[in-house]
Amino acid sequence: MYLNNVHIVYYIIACSLGLVVGEFVNWMNKRLPEYKKVFSKDILVEYKMNFKPNYILMILTSAIYIFLVYKFGIQNTIIANLDLVKYAILTPMLISAFIIDYKIQIIPNRLNLTIFEVGIVIAFIYGLSDVAITINMILGMLAGGGIFLLITLIGGLFYGKEAMGFGDVKLMGALGLFFGLSNIIIVTLLSFLIGAILSIILLISKKKKSDEYIPFGPFIVIASFISIYIPFEQIKTILITIFTLGMYKG
Repeated sequence: MYLNNVHIVYYIIACSLGLVVGEFVNWMNKRLPEYKKVFSKDILVEYKMNFKPNYILMILTSAIYIFLVYKFGIQNTIIANLDLVKYAILTPMLISAFIIDYKIQIIPNRLNLTIFEVGIVIAFIYGLSDVAITINMILGMLAGGGIFLLITLIGGLFYGKEAMGFGDVKLMGALGLFFGLSNIIIVTLLSFLIGAILSIILLISKKKKSDEYIPFGPFIVIASFISIYIPFEQIKTILITIFTLGMYKG
């Protein structure tokens, strides 16, 4: 049985892997804020003594993996499968960044560094077949981190405080390696649009006060997942329509 030209067995594998990775994300979320090693023998001890699976994370990650297989399919070569592989690796780190930043308003340096390190390796592998792709990924890193760094510096200059946390700057720079130049700009615009909409909703519903800090990392994560699943041209068209109030017809 095939679904979108992919045998059903691959979906079962993706589902099973997602369940395991989802619970691993739960472990990451406990260890990273405490600056403890994620890959540790402690995981065996803790789960043997007090195993409490996070079913929400497990189901969420499993669903994401299934849709990744549906979107990218299973190809015949390693290079052809790199998009699937890189986003499968990125997924748990994105989810962890969302949860940790939402709960305690930080994105751990170890998490950002790991995203960066994986991105560098992926960029190198792409370069073995097409150097242009690697260059685009490097430009994405510079653009992603550069735009958010500029916003942070301007905010500090005019308002005397950070307009954006440096964790967000590091996250966007690392994500630029995964998305490349054009897509990281899309992620940037989407994150601000989503941030504006959700912030207004939070303020109107009085979930947050006007002077209360709203972490930006979750907006970046949501924008990243949208960019993974929705084609660039479709998102670009939607954003142009929104930001020009429908006046641009090009």
